[in-house]
Amino acid sequence: MFTENIASSWKPFFSAESSKDYFPKLIENVISEYDNETCFPPKDLIFNAFKQCSFEDVKVVIIGQDPYHGEGEANGLAFSVNDTVKIPPSLVNIYKEINTEFDRILMPTSGNLERWAQQGVLLLNATLTVRKDLPNSHKDLKWQQFTDAVIRHLSDEKENLVFLLWGAFAQKKAELIDTSKHLVLTSGHPSFAGVHKKWFGNNHFIQTNTYLKKTSKTEIDW
Repeated sequence: MFTENIASSWKPFFSAESSKDYFPKLIENVISEYDNETCFPPKDLIFNAFKQCSFEDVKVVIIGQDPYHGEGEANGLAFSVNDTVKIPPSLVNIYKEINTEFDRILMPTSGNLERWAQQGVLLLNATLTVRKDLPNSHKDLKWQQFTDAVIRHLSDEKENLVFLLWGAFAQKKAELIDTSKHLVLTSGHPSFAGVHKKWFGNNHFIQTNTYLKKTSKTEIDW
């Protein structure tokens, strides 16, 4: 259920997690929510992050909290929205930081981050679903048991990943990561960018590419 379209390289991990006690109950609760409430993203996009970015291709992990909760916004990728949706303020601030770091002028016209995912950026929300107009409404569905397992699996099985942890919530995930073999970058959250010291000027995108190049990986075209 919901996992038919994930990349094949994620399937062993999904199979292992699905055998654990929490997972069937999680899926049962998610199905109930979608049957009885309006929830996002669409069912077929709940695991979109694992479709767009295969396990073997992951180079960078960006952790969000939960999906956008407005009609037609969420597409299963953290910080990303569908092509026709107005770019959310947090993503506008992400784009502004990228423009500053790479000395660009033109802002992207779409908030769809699939092109990042297809370059190896896993855009992972800690909670993968949400009720319409109720942010963080699915935080108690045990999604974080699953997504914490994703982070641990990546940390254990891969080397030289970059984890971008923005804001206090994401920074708590640092305890799941082996910092002796991965780069962890932290800063304020882009949605709170009014306090410039906490987001603007973090240089995370240049630092990421510098590390990827140093470890013989292809840089991300942000």
